[in-house]
Amino acid sequence: MVAAGEPVISVDTKKKEMVGEYDNGGVEWQPEGEPVRVNVHDFVDPEQGRAIPYGIYDVANDEGWVSVGDTAEFAVNSIRSWWYEMGRLRFPQATKLLITADAGGSNGYRNRLWKKELAALAAECGLAITVCHYPPGTSKWNKWNTACSASSP
Repeated sequence: MVAAGEPVISVDTKKKEMVGEYDNGGVEWQPEGEPVRVNVHDFVDPEQGRAIPYGIYDVANDEGWVSVGDTAEFAVNSIRSWWYEMGRLRFPQATKLLITADAGGSNGYRNRLWKKELAALAAECGLAITVCHYPPGTSKWNKWNTACSASSP
């Protein structure tokens, strides 16, 4: 599909990340002898909660789009946002959209709300949407194939 100019995206929910004072912002270097005071524990702050990144990877353009949330409606809305903000500009002649996803969670193959929302998106955008689900635990090794199901406008 990529060779034909049709968009191919891979979607996945990443691990929960703490936000606020306890977030893991990576490494920050300080001048010697001037350490930054930090908390000794990284417990979840009930007021801050956790952020759940939902990633969309555009295979043809090697670019990503990340939103925060984890429900079937949210997942499809993330794809919708990607399509209207990036996808339709990059693929103006597109008639199809191939989505690769793991087999569980908000974009799982058994999730009826995911299917319903994808069908609504297909009708709204005029795209034939095909989803290929990876078996559990294999999405990190597979590119884009396995058992497919389709939703058309």
